[in-house]
Amino acid sequence: MKNYILFLCCLLVVACNDDVLVKPNAKLRLDYPRAVYKKSQTNCDYDFDVNNQASLVKTRNCGVKLSYPDMKAAVYITYQKVRNNNLDSLLYDAQKLAYNHDRIAISIPEKLFENKDHNTYGVFYSINGNAASQSHFYLTDSLQNFVTGSLYFDVKPNFDSIYPAVVYLRKDIMHLMETLEWK
Repeated sequence: MKNYILFLCCLLVVACNDDVLVKPNAKLRLDYPRAVYKKSQTNCDYDFDVNNQASLVKTRNCGVKLSYPDMKAAVYITYQKVRNNNLDSLLYDAQKLAYNHDRIAISIPEKLFENKDHNTYGVFYSINGNAASQSHFYLTDSLQNFVTGSLYFDVKPNFDSIYPAVVYLRKDIMHLMETLEWK
C-alpha cells in the first residue's frame, strides 16, 4: 500500500510539470492591392485621379461618392461654388465638420496642403480613434471652387480593426488631393 501511494505521488508530481510555451504576439495582416489610378470623369468643375479599386458614383450638385466595397468604406465628396465672399463660412464649416469628432477621437492632426501647379490649397485631417469618420479634407482655389471630403466605414468604428484600411484609404485621399484639377 505504501508503494502504491508513493507511486501515485510521484506520478502526480511528474504529470503536473508542464513546460510553458510562450506564443508570439499575433497581428492582423491585411494586404490590399497596389493602387492603380485613372482620371475621373465628373463632368463638373473638377477632376482627380481615382483608384481602380473604387467605384465612382455621382451624387447631386456635382458631389461624388467613391465606394470601396471590399473595405466596406466610402469617401463622400461635396462641391460648392464660392459665392458672395462666402469662403470664410465654407472654411469654418469644413473645419467644424472635422472637429465634430474631437470628443471620441484620440487626436486630429492636420496637414496643410498646397499645390501651386493645380492652384489647390487645403487641409487634410487624420481622425485617430473610434470616431465615425477617419479622415476629412477640403480643397479650394480660393476664388471660385470648394471641395470637401470625408471617409466613412459601413461598420461600427473600431480603430484597431480598421486601421490597415484607414492607412490605405488615407493614401488614396492624399493622391486625390494631389491630382485634383479645376476646369
